[in-house]
Amino acid sequence: MVLSTIDWLIIASFFLVSLIIGLMVSARAGKSSSEFFLSGRNMPWWLLGVSMVATTFSADTPNLVTDIVRNHGVSGNWLWWAFLLTGMLTVFIYARLWRRSEVLTDVEFYELRYSGRPAAFLRGFRALYLGVFFNVLIMASVSLAAIKIGGVMLGLSPLTTILIASSVTVVYSMLGGLRGVLITDFFQFIIAMIGSIGAAYVVVNLPQVGGLEALISHPAVRPKMDFLPDFSNREALMTLLILPLAVQWWSVWYPGAEPGGGGYIAQRMLSAKNENHALGATLLFNVAHYALRPWPWLLIALASIIVYPDLSALHRAFPSVDMQVLKDDLAYPAMLTYLPAGLLGLVIASLIAAYMSTISTHLNWGASYVVNDFYKRFIKPQAPEKELVRMGRLTTLGLMILAGIFALLLSNALQAFNILLQVGAGTGLLFIIRWFWWRINPYSELTAMIVSFFVALYFQFLHPLLFGAVPSSSFQLVSGVAFTTLCWLAVTYFTAPSEAATLRRFYEKVHPGGPGWRRFLQKEHGEGYLTGYEPGDWDVPRGILMMLTGTFTVYASLFATGKWLYEETPWALLFTALAVAGAGVTLFLYGRRPGSGAGTED
Repeated sequence: MVLSTIDWLIIASFFLVSLIIGLMVSARAGKSSSEFFLSGRNMPWWLLGVSMVATTFSADTPNLVTDIVRNHGVSGNWLWWAFLLTGMLTVFIYARLWRRSEVLTDVEFYELRYSGRPAAFLRGFRALYLGVFFNVLIMASVSLAAIKIGGVMLGLSPLTTILIASSVTVVYSMLGGLRGVLITDFFQFIIAMIGSIGAAYVVVNLPQVGGLEALISHPAVRPKMDFLPDFSNREALMTLLILPLAVQWWSVWYPGAEPGGGGYIAQRMLSAKNENHALGATLLFNVAHYALRPWPWLLIALASIIVYPDLSALHRAFPSVDMQVLKDDLAYPAMLTYLPAGLLGLVIASLIAAYMSTISTHLNWGASYVVNDFYKRFIKPQAPEKELVRMGRLTTLGLMILAGIFALLLSNALQAFNILLQVGAGTGLLFIIRWFWWRINPYSELTAMIVSFFVALYFQFLHPLLFGAVPSSSFQLVSGVAFTTLCWLAVTYFTAPSEAATLRRFYEKVHPGGPGWRRFLQKEHGEGYLTGYEPGDWDVPRGILMMLTGTFTVYASLFATGKWLYEETPWALLFTALAVAGAGVTLFLYGRRPGSGAGTED
């Protein structure tokens, strides 16, 4: 397709503004590693929250949602909607704990919580495992979406797309550090939302679609519109709803939805002004991510079913696209080719913004692991701050190169999503309870990480060779979670806990409380330590209640928006009322929380 002059001007302006932001904050970012990776720990909740939303609004997310809707309907999105539960758990329980820890990265947490060489090994190994291997896989998935968008909308080859899409991102990420990422995220998120809403409006009103009323009444679309899967289809019900809500949300480690917080979400919380700003940022993120943002994507995905009913229709429309990447997720960029001049440039800029915001965060986050938790910790502990910043910038460049190479090997977004879920299956429960049970030790974490990884390899490669078929994703998830959890629990009981002095420092700094620390506190009290702490000094039960009411509120808001769009007014009014009631209860509970007013002066 051919872009007009105004389209190219919009895209060029977007790139220019992003570079200017990076240049403006480069001097400040270069002062220290703390400034480069945590922007001085002085960021407000609203900027951090928008940055989290912008990061999860990656170029592959609309493609993933389109893939899900075309294959499983709107209800298929419970595969990621279920992660709201762990998001709200982070908001009301773990945001404060992370901010109190005052670590520079969540991987540094390991030597705060555990002791000895096993803790040091875990920190270094996890830094490379997450910061390089896992992080590159995520960025490759996002870059794959850029490849498909570039191929469909601009006719670019995969290699050309990667070179263009990554160059500006790498430059401002290397220059501006986290502060540059946060500011560009804010600017990019505004562009991305305007683009997605504008695109949805135009697509729904295409002659082939006929407007919103025609869309929701189309016989090919109606079966795809339900919020819940067909209860008579046991396999779909189990895979799309029951397992995500009953098992997946707490058992699986997934970037942006880590049980107990972690990754770049923890990075944002650690850079907040105080505990309340950390909580407010994660709350804003979860509300916007699940309740405000999905519907433009869902509408375009539903419209694509009319315009491109199957892969053959997509292939006929885009014969030059490599068959390796011609999957259902290609329907999203395909629908965008119908946009008029001006809006087309804005939407392409919005997709570039989505790509850049995600990649820049993962580059900075991954570099923070490599530099702080590997290079500084094990290679050169006395490295000056300027050298650490320089290493951070070089690592940023190296990670982008690796991600670009790996992106050329993937075929669709859902494939990468499933791989990531399986690799993290069974580790989530450990990340939740390690704050509240003193017996968890570094061997527990190493076991969970290694076992889950090899279980994923087994299902992907060895099982098909032995039995001739790949088992269902639900079987893989449940068996992977069960086996991994049993392994790390067994190792926990058969290995010694961390040293008492380390556990004592952790408790004094974070004071998690709870019955899981009762035995340790009794022993400490008997030896004259931690006499000012009691195991009952915790507010987790109230936090769990707020997690449930907050989750109810966001789901009600999500469904209310859908029912208004579906023109089902009685249901829309009911869900709207439920959302308002849920928000009121959550605010009431938060106001009665001990210390809820602390830090509000900032």
